[in-house]
Amino acid sequence: MSKKALVKYVEETAVVLREFPSFKAGDTVTVHYKIKEGDKERIQQFQGVVLKRSGESATQTFTVRKVSGSTGVERIFPISSPFIEKIEVNKHGVVRRARIFYLRNLKGKKARIKEKRV
Repeated sequence: MSKKALVKYVEETAVVLREFPSFKAGDTVTVHYKIKEGDKERIQQFQGVVLKRSGESATQTFTVRKVSGSTGVERIFPISSPFIEKIEVNKHGVVRRARIFYLRNLKGKKARIKEKRV
């Protein structure tokens, strides 16, 4: 068995994929993430704009960016992480590309993303 086949087998059998709402780059999401501090456990909410999704099935990740104060904070979440409690989609944004890294250079009103009308 080749290494690729072995890795694919382990991903398919060991990793439990859960259902999350569909979202893409430009959407504003809230990720409820479990954090362990010593013997305590709490849920932290990270709300921001999805910059990109990458990977497939078990190895899929997504990057969320928020501005805290005047500092931009980005966090990469694996979609198959057992620490993700749930993902809420707050707004569906209208963007014309799959990776919106140009948002990093924008501030204030220029950093806004149009909301998709339903």
